[in-house]
Amino acid sequence: MTTTFRDLHRPGDPLLLGNAWDAGSARILAELGYAAIATTSSGFAATLGRRDGSVSRTEALDHAAALAAAVDIPVSADLENGFGDTADDVARTAAGARGAGLAGFSIEDATGRDDEPVHDAELAAERIAAAAEASGDLVLTARCENYLHGRPDLADTIARLQAYQEAGADVLYAPGLGSPDDIATLVRAVDRPVNVLLRPGGPTPAELAKAGVARISVGGAFAWAAYAGLVQAAGELLAGQTAFHDRAAAAKAVIDRALTPARTSA
Repeated sequence: MTTTFRDLHRPGDPLLLGNAWDAGSARILAELGYAAIATTSSGFAATLGRRDGSVSRTEALDHAAALAAAVDIPVSADLENGFGDTADDVARTAAGARGAGLAGFSIEDATGRDDEPVHDAELAAERIAAAAEASGDLVLTARCENYLHGRPDLADTIARLQAYQEAGADVLYAPGLGSPDDIATLVRAVDRPVNVLLRPGGPTPAELAKAGVARISVGGAFAWAAYAGLVQAAGELLAGQTAFHDRAAAAKAVIDRALTPARTSA
């Protein structure tokens, strides 16, 4: 799976990486033809009735293993900031990813603290090096979180991602970076495939392909779209309406195929 996942990263012909939040959504994405999927920390947290950033290492790894076991395509796990500040913390998380049946995983440089939202650059690179060493041949995505934490500094973002590639990252990712020109500049400045988070009002997949992007992900957007469907349907019923039945029926065939276990011959 790891080799397959690595080979799917083609600059200019980006992998569309669907983000699943449970085994059912993972199987539906596979049924629809996605070549690989990733977990979403925010979507998974929502299934537990929590906000993003409130899941433990054990919970995240168990969840990732469950999704990897549910489908026959590569799965990459969103492992947030590695569940700890130190390189040793991140190494423990990466070792867990290696044992979860995954094809890859991501580690971000966010601290989770408002006063210092992003790790010192040197420590951040040490954390990526520790993840690369502990994870073996898994595809390691290193994330620079500057743009998600009010630090829209392209030069620093590029410098960090260059350091992360030197530390052993296989894919580079700066979620929140939205300008096509800035994305193209980043792609030219690094020697690893670049992932971009698809955002409302941002560049289209075709524009990202033109910029040389190798992977496009959606984060928690699919999960929020599903929850939005629940809100709409539940609101309709409270209002005495039943249009949600028709919408569900339109998708039933795909869902039924996805959720029916493959039969094995005797």
